Amino acid sequence: MSLDKTYKLVPGTTIFDAEQSAKGYHLNQFCMSLMKSENRARFLADERGYLDEWPLREEQKQALLGRDLNAAIREGGNIYFLAKWGAALGLSFQQMAGSMTGMTEEQYRDMMVGGGRSVEGNRLDHAVLEAAHADPASPTEHARITSAVFTSHVPAIGAAWDHLKTDEPYWQPVFEGYEFAKQWERENVPDVVFLVYNDHATAFDASIIPTFVLGTGAAYPTADEGYGPRPVPGIEGDPDLAAHIAHSLITDDFDLTLVNEMVVDHGLTVPLSLMFGNVEKWPCKVIPFHVNVVQYPVPSGARCFRLGQSLRKAIESYDKPLNVQVWGTGGMSHQLQGSRAGLINREWDNAFLDRLIENPAALAQVPHLEYVQEAGSEGIELIMWLIARGAMSDVDGSGEVEVKHRFYHVPASNTAVGHLILENHSLENHSLENHSLENHPRAEAPAAKE
Repeated sequence: MSLDKTYKLVPGTTIFDAEQSAKGYHLNQFCMSLMKSENRARFLADERGYLDEWPLREEQKQALLGRDLNAAIREGGNIYFLAKWGAALGLSFQQMAGSMTGMTEEQYRDMMVGGGRSVEGNRLDHAVLEAAHADPASPTEHARITSAVFTSHVPAIGAAWDHLKTDEPYWQPVFEGYEFAKQWERENVPDVVFLVYNDHATAFDASIIPTFVLGTGAAYPTADEGYGPRPVPGIEGDPDLAAHIAHSLITDDFDLTLVNEMVVDHGLTVPLSLMFGNVEKWPCKVIPFHVNVVQYPVPSGARCFRLGQSLRKAIESYDKPLNVQVWGTGGMSHQLQGSRAGLINREWDNAFLDRLIENPAALAQVPHLEYVQEAGSEGIELIMWLIARGAMSDVDGSGEVEVKHRFYHVPASNTAVGHLILENHSLENHSLENHSLENHPRAEAPAAKE
């Protein structure tokens, strides 16, 4: 079922939604640059030259050069961003608004003095509204969540991988536990991975602490966490699917921060290395989803589980036949600070894996105190696994899951390592076409580097 975007039908109105934001990202960032006096001076001295410094489409440049605000808004501009451009040109808000209605500034001012534009004649026609809300036909094709992957994202694993230590006695058991996963991924290459992770004071410091961050941008580079960036590719996002997910989750009452630019740290890159190996380019698009588990309050397991259920609804309402995997990363038991540093709880970890497979709804009710007491202060990362688990079809009874792989090892540096692969089997009669490596349109994964 398509998402409700009836607001697009209101006459004379453009709503700035996630799709518009993606379309106009660089246009709006250009406008923001004019908040600095030196940039305004450069722009006014050579408008075309300054515009050419930005990755704008020619239609966007012509809209600005032609002082055509309606065209700029069609091209993804937002009026509050464009106001910075108008201010640089010495235009008032009434001049800008009047230009979009075909009025002079004086005519527009007189209209406002007279009480403003009447809403009469400027509403949706009832027939249009009824047609918009008629029961839509089910899409013939839609995205599907084919599996969930769960894994720890220990930074030392990335360092061992990058420094060719995978065959050393200390590390060999860890990497051996992911050999099945790499082969499985080669046979089940997704179109998109929705990757749930937490930033480790890299993209987000104490100046801004968002609870849930959805990456809606086109690409994200690998972060320098103090040792230099990992020698791995950056990720290619999927702005269209991400915008769709944003619309669906927010209208489902999940408050998200949407981010078009950020760096991604080991929380995201280590799982990709473990699952895909050493490649020149990741074999699929990746949508990053950050969860704050660094500073309390952090979201509850129950909220993460519900978010996963809402995520499934969002993905499966997307009208393109994509194979999507949802990954939950972080954990397992570990504590990195205080006199309990080095805490590991094998029994609790393995019980967590049992509960995650067999009774995730009950596991979602586990309070924060149990995580901290039993799995260590940083073991709270495991709530992110509940997002991926909530996205599986057995949760609402419309399908079942199959355990393809399970692995547990202690230690990897300061952390217990857990890993699980669950395949999603819908009870529907039709399944995603081209799912296998032989048939999948993206099946030719990049060759591993020697």
